[in-house]
Amino acid sequence: MVVIVDTISNPLRPRHPEKVNRPDSASPPKPDWIRVRAPNTRGYADTRNIVRANGLHTVCEEAGCPNIGECWDKKHATFMIMGDTCTRACAFCNVKTGMPNALDAAEPHNVGEAVAKLGLAHVVITSVDRDDLTDGGAEHFAQTIRAIRAACPSTTIEILTPDFLRKEGALEVVVAAKPDVFNHNLETVPSCYLTVRPGARYFHSIRLLQRVKELDPTIFTKSGIMVGLGEERHEVQQVMDDLRSADVDFLTIGQYLQPTRKHHAVMRYVPPDEFSSYEKVAYTKGFLMVSASPLTRSSHHAGEDFAKLKAARAANAR
Repeated sequence: MVVIVDTISNPLRPRHPEKVNRPDSASPPKPDWIRVRAPNTRGYADTRNIVRANGLHTVCEEAGCPNIGECWDKKHATFMIMGDTCTRACAFCNVKTGMPNALDAAEPHNVGEAVAKLGLAHVVITSVDRDDLTDGGAEHFAQTIRAIRAACPSTTIEILTPDFLRKEGALEVVVAAKPDVFNHNLETVPSCYLTVRPGARYFHSIRLLQRVKELDPTIFTKSGIMVGLGEERHEVQQVMDDLRSADVDFLTIGQYLQPTRKHHAVMRYVPPDEFSSYEKVAYTKGFLMVSASPLTRSSHHAGEDFAKLKAARAANAR
C-alpha cells in the first residue's frame, strides 16, 4: 500500500504524484466499439448541477467513466463519499491519490437530499479507500445508507465498498445498515494484483464477499473485473469459480481503459464476441446476473440490473 502525504500547499500538485516519474505506457489505438459521444444533453447538465449544489463527488467524474453522458442524462449518478482523495495508488485508477481531508459530517445528509432531488429508484454509493481511518469509513457508509433511507424510503441502495483491509469489525457495521446490494470489485485476476492492485489482497476480497452472505443472506452480492490488463482466459474463469464459491450473485466484466500514459497500459482490447462468451460461461457457473461488454462498469444500468437480479432470485426460489 502506498500512502502519499502532501506537505506543500500547492494548487499545481499533480493528481497522481506517485506516478509522475514513471515512464509513459503506450496503449494501442481504441477500436470503434469502445468509442462514446461527449456528454452535452440537458439531463446531463441537470444532474451535474444537483451534484455541485450539494457539494458531492461522483466516481463518474473522478474515475473518468466513459458512460457518464448516458447515465447522467437519465439522472443516474454514482456518489463517491469520504472525499475525492484515495489513500491507495492502484495502477488502473484515475481517482486522485494522497492524504485525504477529515470526513464531512454533513455528507450523509447531503447524499440523501441529492438522491431525493434526482428522484432515484436505485442509487449506487461508492467511496475512495480510507486506510487512514480506524474503521476504513465503515460507519460513514452506514450513516449514508440510513440518511438515504430517511430521505427516500422506497429507494433501493447499492454500495461499492473498499476492502476494509485490516479493519476488524468494519464489514459488520456496513452490513448491519442493510444495503440491498453489496458490491466489492476484485478488479483483475490474482496474477495481476502486484502491478494493478498492489494495496489489496485477492483472497481477502473473496472472503469479504463470502462474509457478507454469512452475515445477511438476503443481501445481494456483486463483484467485477476488468479485462485487457494481461490476464489469460483461464484466469478469468478461475475468478468466476472463486466468486461462486463465495456465493456471489452478480458478476460484471468490462474493458480496462487507460486514464493517462502514466497508468497501466491496455495490453489488449477484448472484442465484443469474447465478452459474450464470458457472459455465457458465467451463467453456466450459477451467477444470477452477468453483465459483460466493453463498456460495462459496476454501476452502469444498476437500477435495471437490480430488477433483473430480484426476478432471477425469485425464479430460482420456485
